[in-house]
Amino acid sequence: MGTKKRQNHLMSVRIILGCLLVAIAALGVVGYQTIRWAEGPAVPTESHPPSKVIVIPDGSTFQQVAELLENERLIKSSFAFVIFGKSQSADRKIHAGEYELNPGMTPDEILSMLRNGQVLLHSLTVPEGLTFVQIADLAFQDGLTDRAEFLRLAKDQEFIGSLEIKAETLEGYLYPDTYKFPRPVKAREVLVAMVEQLRQEVGPDLHARMQELKMTMHEVLTLASVIEKETGSGGERPEISAVFHNRLKKHIPLQSDPTVIYGLPAFDGNLHKKDLSSPSPYNTYRVQGLPPGPIANPGIQAIRAALYPSDSRSLYFVSRNDGTHQFSATLIEHNKAVEKYQKRPFRRGTHSQTSIVVPREGIQAHKEGVS
Repeated sequence: MGTKKRQNHLMSVRIILGCLLVAIAALGVVGYQTIRWAEGPAVPTESHPPSKVIVIPDGSTFQQVAELLENERLIKSSFAFVIFGKSQSADRKIHAGEYELNPGMTPDEILSMLRNGQVLLHSLTVPEGLTFVQIADLAFQDGLTDRAEFLRLAKDQEFIGSLEIKAETLEGYLYPDTYKFPRPVKAREVLVAMVEQLRQEVGPDLHARMQELKMTMHEVLTLASVIEKETGSGGERPEISAVFHNRLKKHIPLQSDPTVIYGLPAFDGNLHKKDLSSPSPYNTYRVQGLPPGPIANPGIQAIRAALYPSDSRSLYFVSRNDGTHQFSATLIEHNKAVEKYQKRPFRRGTHSQTSIVVPREGIQAHKEGVS
């Protein structure tokens, strides 16, 4: 009987072990299938699901990120995503920011983007001729950066010095172009990018030309900014430049309205006669030579025009009221042009003698002197 009992006991053990093995195998199959299911995209790629923009706040835990992804139906299981992330040692390597993710992406593809910080980039297009205040407004309106910090840094001497620039502000040194930044981005990063782009654009050939003309970078940017504000017609820039170069050589005040406007503490949209007597160092009706610094941020065409003026002998120009100007070498010629393009139309009531649109800002400006 003892032998039979032992045999029955062994048989029972074998049956139990067999059942356990079957159960383990079944669990393994279920686990494998679960993993395969969790590793797949939340939505089949062939259904072309739309992408979603999500924001991962700074300081988020990996568990919180996983739950966010599951709630947005970008992954099937936050639990599986956490396990997967830990197996990849990625749970502490996630970058905060704004991401554009697609439900058709696999968890591995999503995790890779989060680990590499492939955040969504937004375009910031800065037109030629904006002031640094206007650029700050533009970046703020696009939700990119803090306006107050942008303005503070643009006037901060320590920060400006760290960029190896000798100027009171970064006016003129912020190159107008289209940039791509994450949202939000530090104001410091935007300013550095724009200054670096200026350095890229102004290459050795232009620096050599500056030395040839005995002009500093600051002087070139100052003159280029005035040229930029005086005309919206690209083909006129070298001619405008020639007028100012000729005046500088003859020690004649530049008499540029945009410089006067820049120096006013407040501007109501119209330049008045009394404004031309303002004591501002930017009043080029009273102050001879270039203003103390740029009045806007010029593009490469205006910079090149400042360095390569035409060979014109003109000393004056006046608006034709169509976006272009009439240039004159003598005061007599200039007065005739003023009579033709400004006074005569004004008397007919079709144009204003003292009000024209200044390019890109939509402001009304009194035009006399050279313009």
